[in-house]
Amino acid sequence: MTAANEQLKAQMRELGLTQEELAEAMNTAIEQFTGKRGTVSARTVHNLTAGKTRWPQAKQRLALEAVFGCTAIELGFIPHARSVVGRPTPTSKQHHEEEPVLRRTFLTTASAAALTPFTPPPVPDVDLSGRVGQSDVNRLAAQFALIIANDNTTGGTHQVEQAALGWSQRALHLQETRPASQRVRSQLYGLAAAFTGSALWAAIDGGRLDQAQQHLHEAIALAGLSGDPAIQFRTWGHAAALYRNLGQYTSALAADDAAKRTRAARDPLYASLVHARTAVHHADLHDRQTALRCLGLAETALDRADTHEPRPVWMRFYDSAEFHLLALTATTTLGLWEQAEAHAHHTLAKLRPDMKRNRALTHAYLAHAQLGQREPELAVATAHKIPTKARHGRTARLLNTFGHRLHAIAPEAPVTREWFEKELL
Repeated sequence: MTAANEQLKAQMRELGLTQEELAEAMNTAIEQFTGKRGTVSARTVHNLTAGKTRWPQAKQRLALEAVFGCTAIELGFIPHARSVVGRPTPTSKQHHEEEPVLRRTFLTTASAAALTPFTPPPVPDVDLSGRVGQSDVNRLAAQFALIIANDNTTGGTHQVEQAALGWSQRALHLQETRPASQRVRSQLYGLAAAFTGSALWAAIDGGRLDQAQQHLHEAIALAGLSGDPAIQFRTWGHAAALYRNLGQYTSALAADDAAKRTRAARDPLYASLVHARTAVHHADLHDRQTALRCLGLAETALDRADTHEPRPVWMRFYDSAEFHLLALTATTTLGLWEQAEAHAHHTLAKLRPDMKRNRALTHAYLAHAQLGQREPELAVATAHKIPTKARHGRTARLLNTFGHRLHAIAPEAPVTREWFEKELL
């Protein structure tokens, strides 16, 4: 007898998705990626949840990962390992080598026009007699998962910012024009706050700080209306990041304190995240002792956290890799180059494949750490590992600073001349 996929069923319960609604969300995700709507049916989803489909086809796997924000394996699916007559059984190594190729092949089928579905369509005329229900909330939640996945891959692009704002407006339009239960209204406010927070984060990541300040005020108001402690925690975290980029480090610490006061911070995973961010802000104020103490608190809380506990899709970015990236940020600011390099290597070893923006950031920080230890050749080699398309936003700013430091430390070295020649191409 085939065993049901309990992990997938649990994730569906977390988002409140029926089989029909998950099929709709998957078809939307496939359309986002390829420009052509998927053909997933409720029967397809039934086979997935019942365990009849142990390893979905590529498009379905990627759609599921986009909707739920985790890997197919984490959703309870098992890669094929069967032997075929006359053919060898694929090894685990072969599977892991083939999967990224499959993913790239799938994603590169999308044309430039196919990227535009991240921007929601114009709001249609609405039947005011129809109530907003959980299915409307679920469809918006699926779009939010796609925004998160796109941000993890590309970072703070203007496209992500505008798409997130558009979906926020869609959530507010539903809330303002149609009757709904108080629970659904709170969820719509929470989604509007979540989308606006993503726009805020994209603007920060891309260095568009004037726009970010505008998004912050809206995000804080919407988070308050939602009554959702997790969304309020997220919004204060974005506020702290904005204040840091504005050079207002004490305000960043005040935003950290506001996040700590939310009920969400009782969860050790949330507590770990805010302690790690607080360490970065104390490092900005050159308070080495407090920064290192906060990193210790963050690591202790992370060790206590139950990583299997259901949490919002946006919180899935925080894991051991993200902790080490925040620790890398703090130790780089403090000039603790050996510790920074160690954190960088931990981050690179633990990063999920989809976290491409963070991989580029980590290489940029690692180059700084190696340069701080007077290894310019190694540092330049590390910096060259960053793909051209990833050199925007924070990564671009780090590389710009790296060039200045490289010239100051090794002005006559051949590797310095090589770096600047390539940068000018």
